[in-house]
Order: sequence, then C-alpha cells, then structure tokens
Amino acid sequence: MKFIGAGARPGQPQIDHDLVFTVPNFLTVLRFMGVPVFVWLVLGAREYGYAVLVLAIMGSTDWIDGYVARRFNQTSRLGRILDPAADRLALIAVAVTLVIAGVVEWWYLAALVVPDAILGSVSLFYFRSHPDLPVSRIGKIRTAFLLLGTPLLLLSKLSFPLSAASFVLAWICLGLGLAGHWIAAWNYFWAIRRKGRELREQDPMDDGGRG
Repeated sequence: MKFIGAGARPGQPQIDHDLVFTVPNFLTVLRFMGVPVFVWLVLGAREYGYAVLVLAIMGSTDWIDGYVARRFNQTSRLGRILDPAADRLALIAVAVTLVIAGVVEWWYLAALVVPDAILGSVSLFYFRSHPDLPVSRIGKIRTAFLLLGTPLLLLSKLSFPLSAASFVLAWICLGLGLAGHWIAAWNYFWAIRRKGRELREQDPMDDGGRG
C-alpha cells in the first residue's frame, strides 16, 4: 500500500487553494489539540497506556489529513504551512514531556530542536516568515518514524511480556527518525537559501524586509 502521497490522483496536478475551513486543516488542529491531553496523561495522571492511545490518534490524523487533502482536492496554502508546523510543535512538545517524565534524556530533545532552530533563523533572515516550501518525502518518512517510535517507547515502560522488544524497536524507529530529521533539515536549509537568493535576484531592491 502506498502510504506516502496516498490519495493523490494520477494525472491531476495538485493545486493549493485559498481555503481555511477544510477537513484536513481541522484534523491538523485536532492533532495539535491532543498535545495538552498527552502532557496531562504523562505528567499528571501517569497513564502511559492512554498516552499511547492519544499518540496513535495524533499519528493517524497526520496520515488521514494528507490523504483527504489529495483525494478530495482540499489542499490549501494554509494547510501546507499549518501541517508541518503542527507536526514540529507536537513532536517537540511530546519530547519535552518525555524529558520531564524521565523517559528520554535531554539530548533527544536537543537533536529535535537544534535543526529546527537553525532553519527558523535562516527563514527569518531571508523571508521574515515561513519559507513556504513543500514537505519533502524524507521529511514525511522522518515524521512517521518519530510518531511510531514515541508510543513504542512509552509502551516499553509498561509491564507486559514484549516490553523489552518494544524498547528496542522504539529506539530503532527513533534513531531512524532523528537521522531523517537532520537529513531533511540539511535539504531544507539549502532549499531556503536557494529560494531566498532567487527572490533577491528577481527583486534586487528587496532586502527581505530588513531596514
């Protein structure tokens, strides 16, 4: 089954509409609303099992909103910015929660934050805003691995026969996800620089809004 790009219609170009109230955008917002629920379940209630369920729902909406957008022609400019932003914020918020809970070490959080901080700084330098670049294939795969590895890691903290196997599989997924995160960041960095320079060449008088 084709997971990446599922729902796309062959031969039909994808058009980003000026839409706000769409099903994919609603699912994206719903996904991020799951973050405070996850935080409370882990830090407040210490209910790791229910926290895994919340992560599973969040991960499924990440795939469903993309499928619906492509299948029913509901792709939008807002969604192209909102979806990856929600993914990044959710992943970082979840990582912060796991660090506080003692499930992962601080270096895991740093490995997620440092590339995004660099990309954010470069984007502000060139555009003063979001660079509006399409999500890369490796970026989608990276997110999938991280969204799979995190609940597996939480499952390993529960007492059941396969907890050890869950721990190993979790870190395989998280390791691949982090590697993909840095590779995707490297590609985005050069894509941002290329787009920024092209815009300056088209309009030499435009300094990106810097006075």
